[in-house]
Amino acid sequence: MRSRLRLGPILAAALALAAPAAARDSAAETARRAAEDLRGAILALETAEGRSDRIGALTETIRAYEAGLGALRDGLRRAAIREAEIAAEFQGRQAGLEALLAGMVAVGRAPAPVAFLHPDGPEAAVRAALVMGEVTPAVRAEAARLGAQLEEVATLRAVQAGAVEMLARGLTAAQEARGALSQAIQNRTDLPRRFLDDPEELGQLLQDSDTLDAFAVGLATMETDIGAPMADFAGAKGSLPMPVIGTLLRRPGEADAAGIRRPGMLVATRPVALVTAPWPATIRYRGPLAGYENVMIAEPAEGYLLVLAGLGQVYGDPGDIVPAGAALGVMGGAEPAPEDFGAAFLAEAKDGGGAGRGETLYIEIREGAEPVDPTEWFAATRPN
Repeated sequence: MRSRLRLGPILAAALALAAPAAARDSAAETARRAAEDLRGAILALETAEGRSDRIGALTETIRAYEAGLGALRDGLRRAAIREAEIAAEFQGRQAGLEALLAGMVAVGRAPAPVAFLHPDGPEAAVRAALVMGEVTPAVRAEAARLGAQLEEVATLRAVQAGAVEMLARGLTAAQEARGALSQAIQNRTDLPRRFLDDPEELGQLLQDSDTLDAFAVGLATMETDIGAPMADFAGAKGSLPMPVIGTLLRRPGEADAAGIRRPGMLVATRPVALVTAPWPATIRYRGPLAGYENVMIAEPAEGYLLVLAGLGQVYGDPGDIVPAGAALGVMGGAEPAPEDFGAAFLAEAKDGGGAGRGETLYIEIREGAEPVDPTEWFAATRPN
């Protein structure tokens, strides 16, 4: 008989689908906000040259762009995870949805008088009507929830689609900004300077030093005229910003693949990432050193040395006094062509791997001639 509805399975499906859901993930909003932040950074990159302090403007906006890339990468990764969760939930509840929809369609197709009949009599018909009355609000609530999830998926995909074009534009702007920054630093003549070591003595030390450690020890013992910038560097321990945007790869004393242990920490970065001074400092040395590509050694305070090794390009000259946040150089490596960057970035972000960190910056802090644990000095790596 057409009016014999299987209310048991329908009710079970409706109640299961209407069960309270976990709070909606904010992945869509996170990804959207990250995209907006990066868009703002790209606009700043394109207008930075018009500001009075061109070097400061370029440095600031390049760092903002790199930070925006990191935020967007995290937002896209979360968006991909959220989209997969929604798809899995739809797939897992497919049977229940089908049973519920089939039952509702059957009720809707039945003629009005027949829909109110029940083979077990009037009392059963009343019970069935009460059951359907309970099911309907649950069905409506579930329909609204599913609609919201579909809308969330649409938002996630729109952010991902828009990111590809924006990333290509941003990479072009960043490359132009890095070139302009390098040129501006080379042309700058107004940096305050200090008299430093005898160039011949420094050259001899460099020639005689077969390791970074030996060179840093020798440099620490060489006298300067009036010391480094006066500031409470020791009091800043634990609060310094990282000189580069990246991920801590190896802590001091941890062995690398060859079993070698070093007193500094290793940070994974993106190719050509900007490296900046975490504290006002005097440049003591910058240039190549065997096994470390380019090295930057700065003196943030008398008796302290900050050693940065592995850069692709270094800025400034020995004796230059640089402010906190000043560009010290960029990492090595090469970026993909702008037209390829967006798709590659999106794929890496969604997979949650790679993260475009193909370069490494080695960081040491020395007090006198002895290295100290650098992770205790930077806010991002300070042990809890």
